[in-house]
Amino acid sequence: MSDAISTATSLIAMSSTATQQALATRFVKQNADAEAGVVALLEQGAEQAKASLPAGQGGQIDRFA
Repeated sequence: MSDAISTATSLIAMSSTATQQALATRFVKQNADAEAGVVALLEQGAEQAKASLPAGQGGQIDRFA
């Protein structure tokens, strides 16, 4: 009887771990999708900002200034 309880407890623990891993993977994917959306929005804003600048401005940024 003790062996059956031990086996059942182990199976429940493994199932719980698998569920946690599946949820964690899903959350990571959702975060990556959300970040990709933010990047696309920022890139679109940058392109629109470039379009409204006068000629000769906004082409390069001096990162070392």
